[in-house]
Formats: sequence, C-alpha cells, structure tokens
Amino acid sequence: MSELLKIVRMAGQGDGLAETPGGPVFVPLTLPGETVRADVRDGRGDLIEIVEASAQRIVPVSPQYGDCGGCSLQHWAMEPYLVWKGEQVRLALAREAIETDIEPTVAVPMQSRRRVALHARRTEQGRVILGFKARKSWRLVEVTECPVADPRLVAAFPALAKVAAAFLEHPKSAPTLHVTLTLDGLDVDVTGVERKSGGLSADRQMQAIRAARDADLARLSLAGDTLMMQRQPRVNFGTATVPVPPGGFLQAVPEAEAAMTARAVAAVKGAKKIADLFCGSGTFTFPLAKVAPVLAADASAAGIAALKAGIGSTSGLRQITAEARDLFRRPLSPYDLKGCDAIVFDPPRAGAQDQTAQIADTKASVVVGVSCNPVTFARDARMLIDAGFRLETVTPIDQFLWSAHVELVGVFRR
Repeated sequence: MSELLKIVRMAGQGDGLAETPGGPVFVPLTLPGETVRADVRDGRGDLIEIVEASAQRIVPVSPQYGDCGGCSLQHWAMEPYLVWKGEQVRLALAREAIETDIEPTVAVPMQSRRRVALHARRTEQGRVILGFKARKSWRLVEVTECPVADPRLVAAFPALAKVAAAFLEHPKSAPTLHVTLTLDGLDVDVTGVERKSGGLSADRQMQAIRAARDADLARLSLAGDTLMMQRQPRVNFGTATVPVPPGGFLQAVPEAEAAMTARAVAAVKGAKKIADLFCGSGTFTFPLAKVAPVLAADASAAGIAALKAGIGSTSGLRQITAEARDLFRRPLSPYDLKGCDAIVFDPPRAGAQDQTAQIADTKASVVVGVSCNPVTFARDARMLIDAGFRLETVTPIDQFLWSAHVELVGVFRR
C-alpha cells in the first residue's frame, strides 16, 4: 500500500530507512531527510515519488539509473556519500568495541573500472544483449553506456555481444563475461555455460573464437580454460609486468589498487622481511619487495605461477619466495613466518580467522590488513588487538563507485 514516509538515515546496504509504527521500512534510491511516497510491503518500499528532496540529491549520470542494480547511490552528492562510507567502517569496528583513527574515504574517478562482469541473454526477438541485473531481480538491464567503466571497455560492448552469442547454445546457459582491460587488450573469461549436456559444442567454440579474433581480444577463456590467445594479457604491479591467469583475481580499479599499495608500503618501511598472505599474482608483493625480501603465499597455483613469471621482468627487487598454499586449510604458522617482522594480508570477503590467529602469535611488529568486508575485518582485528596489537589507522577505499561496498586498509602495530 502507498505510504508517505520520512527517511531518517541511510542503512548499511544503501537504502534509505524510515521509522514507522509497523517497524522500519527500507526504500532504495532515497536520501536522509527526504519525504517520499512509496508502495510498502514487508518492510520494503518501492519509491513512487519524492515529495520533498534532500539538498544532497544530485542528478544521476547513468541512463540506466533506477533500473540497473549497480551504481544505486549516484543520486547522492559525493562529500556526504564518502562520509557515509567511512561511517560504515566505523560501525563495523564499533561492533567489536574497536576505536581508531579513520582517515577520509579515498575516492576513485568515474570511468576507472578496468573489470566488469557482463551478463548475456537472448531477447524474444533473438537479439543478444549484455548488461547488469536489475535491482533485487534476475531481470537483465541492457547496458550501452556505463559511467564507472573504462571507456575502452564500453566501446567493446557490441563486439562482446557477438562473442557472447556463441555461449548461448543451451537454453539453461546464463553466460557471464568477466572482462578485464590489460596492457595487451581485453581478457575475457566466460562462466555460467551449462555443462551437464556436454558443455559448449565444437562448432560453438569455433564461433566464439572467430568472434573473439574479430573483436581483437587478447584472450578468450571458458571457466579458466583458454580457448584463444592472440597476446598474453599482462598488468603492472609496481615496476613488474605480470601475466594475468585466465579468470585470475585483479583489483577492479587501478587508482584504488595504488591507494592500497601505497599505504601498505608506507606501513612496512624499515622491515627486514615481509610476508604477503593471500597475495594473488603479486599486487602487493612487488611493491613490498622494494622494501625488503618477501614471502608470498596464495591458494591459486596459477596466481603464484604468474607472480614467479613476473619476477624477471624488473630489477631492483629484494628476494621473493612464493608458495601455492591454501591459507584457510593450512595457514602459515609462527614457525613458517619466523623472521617476518611485517605481515600484509588481503583475504577474500570471508576474512582470515584461522590465519589471523597464527599472525597473532608471531613476533611481527607491524601487520597491514586489506579487506573488502569491514565486518570480517573487524572480527579479525579484534583477534590481533587481543594479542597485543593496536589498530593505528584505517583508510576506507571507495573502489566500487556509487555502491554500498567499501574496502579498507588497516595498519596494526604492537
């Protein structure tokens, strides 16, 4: 039913929150202080109209705004939006009774994303479209412009749609094209192709390869298996040039990556030996190796192989020792980390509870935690603090512009 609501604050997922006699109501695309009319059901409101707009409301730049599930906060002025991001970090830390200095949120520019995940579907008219999912829905919103993506990615969307057509062979296939801009062109890894019926046929594989060559892709892979490679995709980590594994992890925005690595390197200055845990292909490893020898570990064997391949691409680095190891099942022990007086760790969203427990028992004097989830970071931070560390500072990083997602770098010292 339609209700008139007063938005009192922003909730953690980026929806405006109104307090009503029936309980809180979450209304997307609204701002604190606004009076809105919404269709309310089960604690959620679908916005009908903004009766009284906030002074912080600005004109969205995306033509898909309001329908596309991404960039849902682009109606909010930048300054209060970034302050809110920092507040989400403060609240996550407060739940673990942690207080520290929280630096201003580091912003990233528009058109800076070098990675996008494009869903592909065939319309009833037979046309293949690429896009992102609608808010709270499986429906696909076709995207022809994207204000957060690098323009070179956007320019390739029509050619990528032709590549995607080959992967729509089976009616149950729902392909997603994971597109990465590298030094050598676009690297595309496709997931979501139905496999129970035998996977992609040889004819469709050849169709995909021809389309990839026509699009001048550097590489095309299917769930990590290379179908076609014209050029080895590479990226720079510090002064090193590193080959990207098919489907390998890479920070989404170079400016965010630079902000993270700069803070990690500054924190470990003067270290004699550094451990880089959950190192991927060496995002932090190579900049850290300008400071001291580095022990690097990650579960991805392909990532570690890429890291090792990048070692010979530059000079002036201290020794790098890299090991493929699942740090969830076999975390590095204090014995393994002996001699490391600085430790950097950048785990997935689940955090690194078991590995953090081992770090707490080492003799390291400084630990840098990089996280894409403030909640699990706060949980792991509490373990380090209880072991005698002090969380010196936290820097929120707004890697995913206009989303509720926030990343951070935290520096701990004994």
